[in-house]
Formats: sequence, C-alpha cells, structure tokens
Amino acid sequence: MPNKINIGVVFGGRSAEHEVSLMSAKSVVAAMDKEKYQVHLIGITHQGKWLYADSQKALEYKTVDEQSLTPTSIDFANARGTLVDNTATENNAVLAKLDVIFPVLHGPYGEDGTIQGLFELSNLAYVGCGVASSAIAMDKALAKQAFKAAGLLQMDYQIFKYAAFLADPDLVIEKIEQQFTYPVFVKPANMGSSVGITKAHHKSELSSGLKHAFEFDNKIIIEATAENCAEVECAILGLDQPKASAVGEILAGKEFYDYETKYFDNKSATIIPAHLPQTVMDEVKAAALIAFDAIDGSGLSRVDFFVNRDTHKIYINEVNTMPGFTPISMYSKLWAASGVQYSELIDQLIELALTRHSQKARLSNQV
Repeated sequence: MPNKINIGVVFGGRSAEHEVSLMSAKSVVAAMDKEKYQVHLIGITHQGKWLYADSQKALEYKTVDEQSLTPTSIDFANARGTLVDNTATENNAVLAKLDVIFPVLHGPYGEDGTIQGLFELSNLAYVGCGVASSAIAMDKALAKQAFKAAGLLQMDYQIFKYAAFLADPDLVIEKIEQQFTYPVFVKPANMGSSVGITKAHHKSELSSGLKHAFEFDNKIIIEATAENCAEVECAILGLDQPKASAVGEILAGKEFYDYETKYFDNKSATIIPAHLPQTVMDEVKAAALIAFDAIDGSGLSRVDFFVNRDTHKIYINEVNTMPGFTPISMYSKLWAASGVQYSELIDQLIELALTRHSQKARLSNQV
C-alpha cells in the first residue's frame, strides 16, 4: 500500500466563527478515508495559540480553548512545513512532516489570506483559495470592486471606516439616510456567517447597528435590502476549469439569514434546486463562475446571490472561500445534488490542493 498522505486539519481560530469551525472540522475528519490519509489535528485558540490533538475527541468540544493539548507550531525554516512539539521537554521534536493542510477555518485569520500566507512560507499545499483571492473575498468592500469590474450587478452600497464614524457619527448617519431608504443592512466588511450584521428599519436601529458592526471590523458596508428577491447559492469546485454546482435557495427562518439561523435554531430551510426557471439558474451558475474568476479563486467557494422574483435580475452578494463544511452545509449539499458526495468532495479538494502546489513548484524564483 502506498504511503498515506499526511494531512493537517486546522480548526478553531481567532474569529467569531470559532465554534462553527469545530463543527465543520468534525464532519471533515469523520469523512476522511483513514486508509488514504494520516490525519493530524491542529487547533487554534481564540488567543491564537496553536495546539496539537492526538485524538478526534478534541472536535467534540465547543472551543479549542477549553482543552489541554500539546503546544505546537509549523516550523517553516527552509520551507520544510514540519509540525513540531513546543513543550519544553520535547524541545521542537517533530510531530509530523505535513504534505497538505485542510484549513477548516472561517472568518478573519482563517480565510482572509493571513494563514494562507503562512502555508505559502512553509511550502505547504493547502485546500482552498490563495492569499490574494482569500483576502479579496473576505473584504466585502474589495470584493465589490472586483465584482463591479467583472460586470456583475450588485445592490446599492456605501462603505464607511471607523475613524469617520468616531469623528462624527451623526454625519455618517446623515449620509446613509441621504442615499438609502429604510430598511438597510449594516455589515462588517471582514466577517462571515452573518456575524455582526443587522437590518436597520429606522434611525435608532441604524445607530445601534453601526456600533455593533464596528465591534467586529474597522470598515463597514451599508447595503440596500434586496426586496422581492430569492436568496440563492451556487458552489464552485476546481482550478483552471472550475465547475458550478446546482443552484439552491435559502428560506430564512427569520427576517434575514443571520448567524443563529444558519447554524443553531433549525428554523431555516434549503431548496435544491431553487424555485427558479432553469434558464435563470443557468445564468446564476455562469455568474458564479465569473465571480470566482474575478477574485482569482481556486479550489472551492460558495457564491451567494439575490434574484428578483419578477424581473429575474441577478445581484451578487458575496463569495465565501471557506464555507461551512458539514454534510448539511449548503456547499456540500449543493455538490451532493450535483452528484458529488461528501467524502468524494473532500478527496477532490485535497487533490486540487496538491495539484495547485505542484503547478507553483515549477515556477522559478531566481532572477
């Protein structure tokens, strides 16, 4: 039997989506073929400490912080990509020489290009988008510029920074009210899973929503609501010739699809395929591939849209480069509906990571 692939599954992290990451990682590890992969679990606490877990029991907890695990890090000296034991007694003893990383991390410090940069320094193959595409997709303000350049329709929006709000919050509110009619969405620019998002129906809710959003980011987006629209999603898989999945529709259990609704209260529902004409769903799939290309995506992404129920105009919402990854998450459900089952999907993502790494390895870094 050929040697197993040493794969590091990284979970937890410093973002507000820490708990969701553990839920995704538990499902990913359970579905991995243990005859094919030697799995190494790497948890990151809310404070950014890296810990090594020698048992899948680590994924039964809500957080990495509450566990007693082995301090670890990636030794990227000479671009070796080696996982080491940082306890004083072991003195950087090798825990594993990794072949590939599966970063099951959501939000800042996980899918925003920062940890992808570490993997690049470590000369490690890794699942998902690269540094630049991860950073652009995570920053909704930058992503909107990329989507605009690609010719994709978007809801009307404004961008504000914390310094401007701190200097004159009334002026910020005045500018918003001049451009928009209520209700409006208030979003941190660099968060996922709807963390920090509120829907403001009047000035008082706008004021509190701004304060709330600025707790998560120093840059926020005000966005017009998508009235009379279906909220649909399409999954992307691949490198040079990526493919688009079936199109699914979200039926939010609340006024909008927020963090609690997505992961905990079981009030939302999904429909695959979406309740839209086939021609419209084909247009959504084409737009998803355009968006993926606009951020220079690779590996995987889930692309979210609004589709007007009367005119069938398609408005892009965002690209999520590391979407929720349980078997009942929309990304995996969309591919299951398209004929790619969960364990096969994981295999393909790992193969894509190794392929992209080998493609980069051929490039010269010499002048």
